[in-house]
Amino acid sequence: MKRRRIWDISETLGPETATWPGDSPFTRDWVMRIDAGNSCNVSTVHTSVHNGTHGDAPMHFLDEGASIDQVPLDAYLGTCVVVHVEPEGGFVPEHVIRRLAGEERALFRTNASHDERRFDEEFCAFGEAAARAAVELGLRLVGLDTPSIDHFTSKEMTAHKVLLRGGVAILENLDLSAVPEGHYELIALPLKIAGSDASPIRAVLRELGDA
Repeated sequence: MKRRRIWDISETLGPETATWPGDSPFTRDWVMRIDAGNSCNVSTVHTSVHNGTHGDAPMHFLDEGASIDQVPLDAYLGTCVVVHVEPEGGFVPEHVIRRLAGEERALFRTNASHDERRFDEEFCAFGEAAARAAVELGLRLVGLDTPSIDHFTSKEMTAHKVLLRGGVAILENLDLSAVPEGHYELIALPLKIAGSDASPIRAVLRELGDA
């Protein structure tokens, strides 16, 4: 059986990972170390659940929404399409979304390179028009290679709310820089964190097998 290629599309989560301004950065403390005479290495981490590659739960912007441990997992598993887009006015163009009729999951690469250590306030966002198009088409999941579905300066966070109310799962901070356009199998499960508004995700794409 031919081994199917895997693309790791997750950011590395560590002290150098860029953090949304004002949010909690990643830190790690060693509780036990072998080189200090302990029997094993044990560490404790402290981090915002929105650092690195992560999935937003509905309750992130909707008080009545489900927490990440309550979301349906099937949205995060299955066939998806990767699309390379040229942002228009800082947004993913609505017409790009409307070409995806029949798709269930879509990931959008807006940059040919990716540096998780740098936070760029001018990142490409999804925007309200694209979000409404995604809901109308019945997409189950959308993902971006940027920190947020909404712009850095957004106060209303309308795209998040439209997608989450429409039952569309959200992935942010993906690294799609090495992934060609096309169809893949997505595996991007959130951690089962009780009552959480989001979760770090180890997201991978796998080459599709023969039909």
